[in-house]
Amino acid sequence: MEYYNNILCVTYAELTEGDDAVISAATLRQNMRRGNIQCARQGKDEGNYALYVYASLPEKYRMKYEERHGDPSAVLRQRKAESYEVMDNKARAYYEAFEYDLNGVQTKLSQKLIDEYTANASVLGHLQKRMNELTAYSAALGGGRRSDLWDIVYSESEQMREDTRHTLPANKKRLREKLNNYKEGGYATVISGKIGNKNTLKITEEAGHRLIALKRSKVPVLTDRQIFEQFNAEAAKRGWKPIKSLSGLKAWLESPQVKPLWYDAVHGELNAHQRYDRRHRTELPQRRDTLWYGDGTKLNLYYRDEDGKVRTTSVYEVIDAYSETFLGYCISDTEDYEAQYMAYRMAVQVSGHKPYEIVHDNQGGHKKANSSGMLDKICRVHRTTAPYNGASKTIESVFGRFQQEVLHKDWRFTGQNITARKDTSRPNVEFLEANKDQLYTLDELKAAYLKARTEWNEMVHPSTGEQRIRMYQSSENPETPAVTAADMVEMFWVTCDRMSTFTSSGIEITVKGKKRAYEVMSAPGVPDIEWRRQHTWQKFVVKYDPYDFSSIRLYWKDKAGELRFERVAEPYMVIHRALQDQTEGEALFIRNQQKEAEQSRIERQVVAREIEHAEGVAPEQHGLSTPRLKGVKADVQRQIDRRLKKYERPPEELSIGRVTKKVSNIDWTELENNVVTLDTRKVAGKL
Repeated sequence: MEYYNNILCVTYAELTEGDDAVISAATLRQNMRRGNIQCARQGKDEGNYALYVYASLPEKYRMKYEERHGDPSAVLRQRKAESYEVMDNKARAYYEAFEYDLNGVQTKLSQKLIDEYTANASVLGHLQKRMNELTAYSAALGGGRRSDLWDIVYSESEQMREDTRHTLPANKKRLREKLNNYKEGGYATVISGKIGNKNTLKITEEAGHRLIALKRSKVPVLTDRQIFEQFNAEAAKRGWKPIKSLSGLKAWLESPQVKPLWYDAVHGELNAHQRYDRRHRTELPQRRDTLWYGDGTKLNLYYRDEDGKVRTTSVYEVIDAYSETFLGYCISDTEDYEAQYMAYRMAVQVSGHKPYEIVHDNQGGHKKANSSGMLDKICRVHRTTAPYNGASKTIESVFGRFQQEVLHKDWRFTGQNITARKDTSRPNVEFLEANKDQLYTLDELKAAYLKARTEWNEMVHPSTGEQRIRMYQSSENPETPAVTAADMVEMFWVTCDRMSTFTSSGIEITVKGKKRAYEVMSAPGVPDIEWRRQHTWQKFVVKYDPYDFSSIRLYWKDKAGELRFERVAEPYMVIHRALQDQTEGEALFIRNQQKEAEQSRIERQVVAREIEHAEGVAPEQHGLSTPRLKGVKADVQRQIDRRLKKYERPPEELSIGRVTKKVSNIDWTELENNVVTLDTRKVAGKL
């Protein structure tokens, strides 16, 4: 009986051998096949014996065992207590710190050897003390040196063999030699001569540097055999010991201390970084919207383009790290800003909440997404992953499993990354070629991908066993606010680079080379004439929705440069020019707008001329006339005149004034010399 991996076990011999056997060998094997009895260690390899978990024995066999051998726990506690009294902790510390040369590399002892040497040194120390006690006791009795002292010590060594598991010689003479060596050399004499020590280095530091240099060589590139041959050819000249075998050289080069010194030259520095530098162990979020990942990848399905060519495309996906739910995506040939915009917008609309954090790489359109401030508006924190470090992105793992579990079922599957080693990760090129005409069109590809990602969302999460989408929907995150309509405008409406002017033809913006005109309405289909009177030829900052061009938002800047919302503008109304093409509604609209235009001219004239009269700058007040409106009917001008009549003087008042003014300016000498002639009848009649 003994503990194996901290589990109480009994041996095959204790169970099946002798007159007091607990169970027959055949019954033991039958119980093992049925799973009733567990085997902790099989009796394979030299020096090993089978061990069986004591707790797994059926109760009747445990009772038999304890009748014959006692309670295993109590027996082992007693043995352990006795062995603890013998074991030398200083010996264990010595062997744990001991190093020796293994193929030119300083190596520590294995745990098995540490345990063996500790037990041997401890027993030798105990036997030495025992021999000293017996010798002193014999001398004290005056009997001289007894001839049977070694028999007693030898017998005690054998009694301790089972409890301590020591491997000291079973031969009395060899045991005596071992003990004498221990007295002289201490702990070091216990170590096998095959192990070696610090002074038996086979590859010196200088020779090691040469081997590493040959392994790193690029001109020429050498195989291990060529390195072996070249090094041994140089060894004699440089005073180095030649390497005896190619296998020894390979073992030295592959050792953990040496391999990092040449790995980057052979396999690349990035591979060396990923292989040897420390990685973080991270715990994924415990609730939704704590962390979103955004990344672009190849959409691993082939399709047939308009020219019949076999092609692939890309997709940008946004996922929730907690539930692995695909939230938003955009299929695009390039991972540009527009693809990211569409994917994040869809993700926010599906979620209904802003995420706390977004993690993305720094490639493609992410630089524009950063500079435009889009990501800052969506989440509290966004950061980039370490470049060339796929292990740091959970989304890479999700994509891999999505490909293996969902997309792989479609015969149009492109295969995973070309670095994948499994045959199942590669496409059947011959089958694809034979069925090229059955490939998806681009529209069919988009529909198939939507179906595939829906299937993924409805599959169970490997950690919880719950559907990913339900797992996401049932979770709550109080620190991620719900998204409002105003939030959507703030996050996803795009601001035009330049200000635009509202003219008599409305306000015009250009998006991707296409011009779009808008105007402000007072009611559906009715332009707001009053607003036009006040804002025509004013400059505005325009925001638009790339998803929906049915309206834009106009903002004006205050003196501090802050934006102030003015109005929503709708697409400019377009009517047919030819009468034949016009509908009844369009004709009515034209008539109404003509009336509105006339009324607008009237109002503008009346207000302006009222101001003139009030300030004394009206042309009529200085003997001049205001031009009449052109291109309008006479009743339009009459309306203006009628509304301005209160500012006119009666005709007689105007005549008296003119005559009086003329009379006052005439000199008497002018009358006498007949320079001027005055119609006295008019003067007498008016005065």
